Amino acid sequence: MSVADHYTYRVHWSAEDGEYVGTVAELPSVSWLAEDRMEAFIGIQRVAEEIVADMQALGEEPPVAIADRRYSGKFQVRVPEEVHRCLAVRAAEQGVSLNALASARLAGA
Repeated sequence: MSVADHYTYRVHWSAEDGEYVGTVAELPSVSWLAEDRMEAFIGIQRVAEEIVADMQALGEEPPVAIADRRYSGKFQVRVPEEVHRCLAVRAAEQGVSLNALASARLAGA
């Protein structure tokens, strides 16, 4: 099994290119164009596998898959004082903590 098997792949339509574009989050400078969505998906997977194999052959460490990384559930965000105040007011009005409000907003709720 290749490290690239766990990578995060996406395929989307590009109006500019007139084709589907396959991308891999762990290798942001890499993409694959194809007329068919599945061809773009297969193409980007193959390219990622080749890049990982080349890196390993050169003794380089390929990127760890996002899915295989550990996350603490914490990160800091700096906002202007007025934004902080506004969010604190909204949280108070809703009877929730600022953390709960921010988490819900970030999750798209």
